[in-house]
Amino acid sequence: VQLQACGGGLVQPGGSLRLSCAASGRSFSSYVMGWFRQAPGKEREFVAAITWGGGNTYYQDSVKGRFTISRDNAKNTVYLQMNSLKPEDTAVYHCAADARYSGSYYSSNEYDYWGRGTLVTVSS
Repeated sequence: VQLQACGGGLVQPGGSLRLSCAASGRSFSSYVMGWFRQAPGKEREFVAAITWGGGNTYYQDSVKGRFTISRDNAKNTVYLQMNSLKPEDTAVYHCAADARYSGSYYSSNEYDYWGRGTLVTVSS
């Protein structure tokens, strides 16, 4: 499966952005999907994940209540709605697909496929 993320950009603190990640190939609904981010000089970190039908979602503590992950299996797309953005949210955001879910949704090692990232910059 190939993944392509988009929707990044420059936004002021307190603003919102919605990231999208479109998947090509078959069986999108069979993948657990995740969003990760990597800020300059820092390691990649987990942001959010969503299970196959969207019934379960998981978030990093720092984004709970501000970010929402969702998916549309008919469109082979996963979304990340980001509200109340902070400068510390500045990073390259990557989407990822997990074909053999073992429960470690927060670990980048769990995921089998990665898309090219989209840059989110939160600055006044």
